[in-house]
Amino acid sequence: MKVRQISVFLENKSGRLLEVCRCLARAGVNIRALSIAETADYGVLRLIVDQPDLAMDALSRELFTVSETEVIAVEVPDRPGGLAEVLEPLHEANVNIEYIYCFVEKSGESALVVFRVEQVDQAISALQRAGFTVLPGEKVYNI
Repeated sequence: MKVRQISVFLENKSGRLLEVCRCLARAGVNIRALSIAETADYGVLRLIVDQPDLAMDALSRELFTVSETEVIAVEVPDRPGGLAEVLEPLHEANVNIEYIYCFVEKSGESALVVFRVEQVDQAISALQRAGFTVLPGEKVYNI
């Protein structure tokens, strides 16, 4: 039920995101979701890709600073209030959310919310008890 997320630390200068994307393209890795958090000097690119091992190897070979983090991906109804509904069981379970990002699935009927939380197993249990679908990594990588 856990998803492997790759984080790439980038200098905040023109062309660095392009270099990452070119590197992944050369390796045949497809990006499924991404998020960028930035400061004045650097950014953190967070990626969900179809082939995490291959992506880590390719990026490391080209001397990018990369790390891997476990996140969870939850199916959420794509309607007003859908995100609030999924946050409720996490709040009730006292799970701290470090960050989230979302993307809409191809069907358009639901969205996927990617959560980085302190208590991964506790979050998965709380969400499943509340009736939410927590997707395994293999399913997310192949969306």
